[in-house]
Amino acid sequence: MKSSRLLSILLLLQTRGRMTAAELAEELEVSVRTVYRDAEALAASGVPLYGDAGHSGGYQLLDGYRTRLTGLAPGEAEALFLTSMPGPAAELGLGRALSAAQLKLRAALPAELRAQADRMRLRFHLDAPGWYAEHEETPHLGRIADAVWRGRVIEVRYRRWKAPHEVDRRLAPYGLVLKAGRWYLVAGAAAGAGAAGAPGGPGEPAAVEPVAVEPAGPYTYRVDQVLAVRETGEECVLPDGFELAAHWRRTQAEFHERLHPEKAEVRLSARGAARLTGAQAKALAAVGAPDPELPGWTRAVLPIESQAHAEAQFLELGAEAEVLAPPALRERIGAVAAAMAARYGSGAAEPRAGAAEPRAGAAEPGAGAGAAATGAGHAAGAAGAAVAAGTGAAGPGAKAPASAGKHTPENAG
Repeated sequence: MKSSRLLSILLLLQTRGRMTAAELAEELEVSVRTVYRDAEALAASGVPLYGDAGHSGGYQLLDGYRTRLTGLAPGEAEALFLTSMPGPAAELGLGRALSAAQLKLRAALPAELRAQADRMRLRFHLDAPGWYAEHEETPHLGRIADAVWRGRVIEVRYRRWKAPHEVDRRLAPYGLVLKAGRWYLVAGAAAGAGAAGAPGGPGEPAAVEPVAVEPAGPYTYRVDQVLAVRETGEECVLPDGFELAAHWRRTQAEFHERLHPEKAEVRLSARGAARLTGAQAKALAAVGAPDPELPGWTRAVLPIESQAHAEAQFLELGAEAEVLAPPALRERIGAVAAAMAARYGSGAAEPRAGAAEPRAGAAEPGAGAGAAATGAGHAAGAAGAAVAAGTGAAGPGAKAPASAGKHTPENAG
């Protein structure tokens, strides 16, 4: 383990140049003190490694020193072939390059490692997009990727979910991210020389001084929603300290925090609880408690996206769920249940075998629903799918609506 770690330090310093002890510790998932000991061991073995103290200090190899210990272990060779993704590589115009690189790597491996790598490729296949995700055309991905790679400001015509739907933007591209089969561009708002005309115009201006980036941002754009793109020829640079992977982790965390800004107090039967997914299932497992009024039911405060979304979601559970708060949400659901009871007549469907009966004296629906909502409970359960469809709920196999862009990390300016 230690010898592998020492080799990793050598390769990191050889490929990245100067690195601090803290950076090495984070990369290797060890303590800073362990890095200090490893650096002393490397120096004692004759490796020309030296360190500088201070704010801009760190460890560095003597200029020109190169280690020859670059052989692959069996697990490393297997992992390298496992991470190949020909689909995204082809979308970036690198399909042939990836195939050629894999062929050269395979030819350079010893026979034993080559056999293990081939076994990994035959028995494991990576398919990133979800089951219900349709293929999204990204005709401008190649030009955007080229601008990202070369550090060039671009002008784009972009289609977003909020009005106005089509906007022109002048962007300093920071990086591309592939998430669940969908490409995202992380970019800042570029300012400086050059008019921000509609993208796609003829010709490109000569290169000018690097463009400053406005403090706002960075923003996230879906590449499949880019309608036109033009490279300006102007150079852009990454902001100091910007690191794409760390930024994307923060973006995902902030997105999930914004996704469920409201809460609702709900009690659910065992069947209803089993149908919850995602953040609500986690919340139920964390804070759910036996309901004091209905034996076998669970009461919990669950995160919801909005009252309109929660109305459709909980109506889909039919008689297996009851919203207790907020009152406005309870009234909305009670009104729909009353309307369903009136539509289906007084002969409400009998409860399914095993379904829990509401206890006499249980909390009544809010104002506006009346006693009709109580009598509609089983009717809503029998017609749950119809109610959900009538209120815009999406079933388990439904496709996302056209406005689903706001339910991705997209935050285009």
